[in-house]
Amino acid sequence: MPKIKLAEKTIELIKEICAQFNNKEGELINVLHGVQHQLGYLPAEVQEVIAKELNMSVAKVYGVVTFYSFFTMLPQGENPISICMGTACYVRGAEQVLTEFKRQLNIEVGQTTPDGKFSINCLRCVGACGLAPVVLVGERVYGRVSPQQVNKIIAEYQDGCASNAKIA
Repeated sequence: MPKIKLAEKTIELIKEICAQFNNKEGELINVLHGVQHQLGYLPAEVQEVIAKELNMSVAKVYGVVTFYSFFTMLPQGENPISICMGTACYVRGAEQVLTEFKRQLNIEVGQTTPDGKFSINCLRCVGACGLAPVVLVGERVYGRVSPQQVNKIIAEYQDGCASNAKIA
């Protein structure tokens, strides 16, 4: 991956988030959540600033970022789509739902559409097994999703604003 140069404003934002958690090593996950919420992803250069601010090794920060599937080191689309591939979701057809998202958006897992609107990723489990298969678009949860509902989900976000209609 090419190295990026962080703007001074971005570095200050990261430092502010770390300071909100008193620059404590034990608050690493909270810091990572806060920074990813603001920046959208956690590239190596961001992890280096966090490590310095929390007085810990970059390797430890990297280990946490790569261990938890919620964190990403790659830029995400405006509407990141995450398909749960946990056992319950997988057994109830998550793979077919994923295949349909990939087909309709013409991208693979880990990629973003050329217009930057959508990206697709898989998660291990979101803890909503009773709603399997589960799809998240941003922080919005869709339960009992079938391949036939994929078009409707995508259409909700095409205009840049999701409606409050539930799909279940």
